[in-house]
Amino acid sequence: MVVKLDRLGRSLRELIDQVRELEGRGVGFRCLKESLDTTSAGGKLIFHVFGALAEFEREIIRERTLAGLEAARVRGRRGGRPRALDEGKAKLARKLKDEGGHSAE
Repeated sequence: MVVKLDRLGRSLRELIDQVRELEGRGVGFRCLKESLDTTSAGGKLIFHVFGALAEFEREIIRERTLAGLEAARVRGRRGGRPRALDEGKAKLARKLKDEGGHSAE
C-alpha cells in the first residue's frame, strides 16, 4: 500500500515491474490517493493509465526545465556557483604558485 502512485517508482516501466514482482509473491497493490487496487482487472487498467499519466507529467516538467535553462543561456545567464576569483586574481595566484614559496591552498 502506498499513498501516491509516483512514490512507488520513477517511470511506468519501474511501476509495472514493482507491481508484477508483488503479484509474483501473491501480494496485491493498493494506492490510497488514487483509490486503486490491482487485484481486479479494472484496477490494473486504471493503474496503467495513472502510471502513464504520471510519467507524462514528469517528462513535461523535465522538458520545461530544460527549455528554461536554454532560454537563460541564450540571455547570457549561467548556472552554477559563481567564480571565487576574477581572471586577474586567478593569473596572480598561478604566477605566485609557479614562482615558488606560495602554496596552492
